[in-house]
Amino acid sequence: MCGIAGAVWRDPQRAADGALLREMCDRIHHRGPDDSGVLLHGPAALGVKRLSIIDVAGGHQPIWNEDRTRAIVFNGEIYNYRELRPSLLACGHRFTTESDTEVILHLYEEEGAACVERLRGMFAFAILDLQTRSILLARDQIGIKPLYYVHEPHRLLFGSEVKSLLAADIGRGIDPEGLDLLLCYRYIPGGGTILRAVRRLPPVTSPSIATAT
Repeated sequence: MCGIAGAVWRDPQRAADGALLREMCDRIHHRGPDDSGVLLHGPAALGVKRLSIIDVAGGHQPIWNEDRTRAIVFNGEIYNYRELRPSLLACGHRFTTESDTEVILHLYEEEGAACVERLRGMFAFAILDLQTRSILLARDQIGIKPLYYVHEPHRLLFGSEVKSLLAADIGRGIDPEGLDLLLCYRYIPGGGTILRAVRRLPPVTSPSIATAT
């Protein structure tokens, strides 16, 4: 289990909020006590708390691609990453780790958001793309790994747990429909949560949210 979080301003001239990101990550420290990393670039701030399983020594995140135009933070495990890696090497990609995380990043470079359809496993990740000035958020097909977000007019926030998002100044009003579903079923199906402002990213069928960076 790992934890990821991020805050991205829509205004490309606004600097990333490193203090906010660190607070968001601190609130999910229990998800990844082995390692942590942050990325601050322009208006984008991405962070991870890592429980080291694959490539324990070399899989530090965030991971950049070869020319540092794309970066990823990742929670989960990709079961078929060893099968995907040879074809990416044949396409000329250069790997700096033995991790499944880097396979996702290079597969994204080849196939864009459609890369999620090739992945087998349980995952939630964010890829910052400086070339397209966008960010891709995705979850696995079943939705095993959680990912929540707040999409405001001026920024995008995301995190593995709602408590991470509460580090930011977001609306905390209760969603009556979410509360009703929780009381009826003891969980909230679909993309809603107990809070109006917070949404749960659906599984891979609808993987992306784009925002200017």
